[in-house]
Amino acid sequence: MTTKSLVSISDYKVDDYNRILQLASEFEANSYQNLLHGRVIATLFFEPSTRTRLSFESAINRLRGRVIGFADIGTTSSTKGESLHDSIRMVASYCDLIVMRHPLEGAAKYASEISPVPIINAGDGANQHPTQTLLDMYSILKTQGTLHNLKITLIGDLKYGRTVHSLIMAMMNYNPTFYFVSPPELKLPNEYKQTLAKHNIAYSEHADMQEVLDISDIVYMTRVQKERFSDPMEYEKTKNLYVLKNDMLTHTKENMKILHPLPRVNEISMCVDASPKAYYFEQAKNGVYARQAIICHLLGINI
Repeated sequence: MTTKSLVSISDYKVDDYNRILQLASEFEANSYQNLLHGRVIATLFFEPSTRTRLSFESAINRLRGRVIGFADIGTTSSTKGESLHDSIRMVASYCDLIVMRHPLEGAAKYASEISPVPIINAGDGANQHPTQTLLDMYSILKTQGTLHNLKITLIGDLKYGRTVHSLIMAMMNYNPTFYFVSPPELKLPNEYKQTLAKHNIAYSEHADMQEVLDISDIVYMTRVQKERFSDPMEYEKTKNLYVLKNDMLTHTKENMKILHPLPRVNEISMCVDASPKAYYFEQAKNGVYARQAIICHLLGINI
């Protein structure tokens, strides 16, 4: 029982990316439309979320759809022992599409294999976050005017950072140069580096972010995710190793932009917010338009 879903960013090809980005631009110009009238979208968040859940709900409401679902697993039958299989089959009978976040890697793929309606992966553990990637791509395109041949620096939690993993897989289609900055404990997993090498994508690893800031077109900051650590001491040791401050931006490129999937903890100083190079709040706003585009694309709705 399979249907068209968005589980991994690799489910889409370049033509799909381009279609989503064009739709996002059209929704930014006019985000209030009647395209989802009579449609019901379920948002199932088995893991906490603010931006992703609210931007999906905003996207749906702006298109006059209806939202059902939950943001607290404690209010669901999962606390009674209901299986993910039964939850998905049950909710699918109430809606036209399911948006799901789950702490277990592979949960979204499993849901897509048993659901009669499309599944959108809103993050599955440390694996992937494809809708975040599409809004990141839209943000990069808006600020740089292109997705091609960019120098992209990713800083912080590259081991557990699902937004990083998805972004790498998508942007490798556009001949980037990647700079990976992290402590040894949070380095990018080898499987991603092997994929980059296989496709002849240039990358290098660094311990000091200052040495690559000045050559970067995009600086993608990430927080060290406490919820991914089983050892609290490992988290405490790494959480404040990389903090971006305003005086570090002095010699960066004029059009360089700082992205962050949010939430921010300490990794970007508040003083950076006033810099014209800070783009993370606009990036979050772009999530509404990108998610409107993704929903309509999956449901086959033309605008």
